[in-house]
Amino acid sequence: MGLFRRGPKRDSRDLARDGEFSFFSEREGGLFRSQVRQAFAEQGLEVTAYAGVVTDSAGRQFGLGNLAAVCHRDRRGERSWPALIRDHVGKVLRTMDGPQPLEILSEDEIRACLYPRVVAQETLPASDSFRYGRAPAPGLREVLALDLPEAVQMLSEDSLTDLGDVAELRIRAMNNLRALPVEGHETVRRGDGSAFEVLLGDSFFTASRVLVLDELVERLMGTGLTPDGALVAMPFRHQLAFHRIHDARVIPALQAMAQFAAAGHEDAAGAISPRVFWWRRGVMTPLSEPDGNGLRVVADAEFQEMLERLVRRES
Repeated sequence: MGLFRRGPKRDSRDLARDGEFSFFSEREGGLFRSQVRQAFAEQGLEVTAYAGVVTDSAGRQFGLGNLAAVCHRDRRGERSWPALIRDHVGKVLRTMDGPQPLEILSEDEIRACLYPRVVAQETLPASDSFRYGRAPAPGLREVLALDLPEAVQMLSEDSLTDLGDVAELRIRAMNNLRALPVEGHETVRRGDGSAFEVLLGDSFFTASRVLVLDELVERLMGTGLTPDGALVAMPFRHQLAFHRIHDARVIPALQAMAQFAAAGHEDAAGAISPRVFWWRRGVMTPLSEPDGNGLRVVADAEFQEMLERLVRRES
């Protein structure tokens, strides 16, 4: 999973765009939904396709956002769509129609595949199903999830009732997160001398490793964070970017990471946040905000004071 690869061949941005997924042209959107209907039909299920979901005769809804983003981003282009869609539909139906994990797994098996997952607040249901989750930063929520062979299942508050105390479950989940292998690590270096690190992986919990950032940095870099902490970004579930703050190069690094986060978040499957955050002792403060005209840095007085101190130290 490299950072910089030749993108897939796509329709020109000058063509009329799909009403739901603007990264598709109207033609691409129509082709995508047609192939989704065909994949469900191959599984013996007739569905009606709407802009962002399909529904079956029983009223079940299947969201299309993540699948559309996966197809859009696949570097092989449209030729890869049928296989991607068939695989996704098959997994969704097996997960929904098969026995539920909480009913068939032992307590030890459940705890072995339990992880904390950082998600965008807006992707969660409007109900109180996940009110137990912490808010590690504005717009984000940390929930507990099961990493299953064919799916990742986020656990609602009701589903946790019989599993035990939420605080104890989180401790186990965090230990599982710490034990994950590092799948990929790249350093992004800029012409202005700034640099930042990017962790990449197929795991749905790659970005969630921000919850143990201090330990992760020590493991990857061989040296820990200073009291000033780090810049972090979680564009989508498969990427975590960070820059250790130790000198004035944090200024160009912030600009570079703001562009990186906004670009990585756009059209991503499992999108989390387009922002850059200031991480200190587990607390994350937003530092950038995409707007209609690009990117806007929103550093607070405390961050500005730190920057001035670092600049003075080098002058």
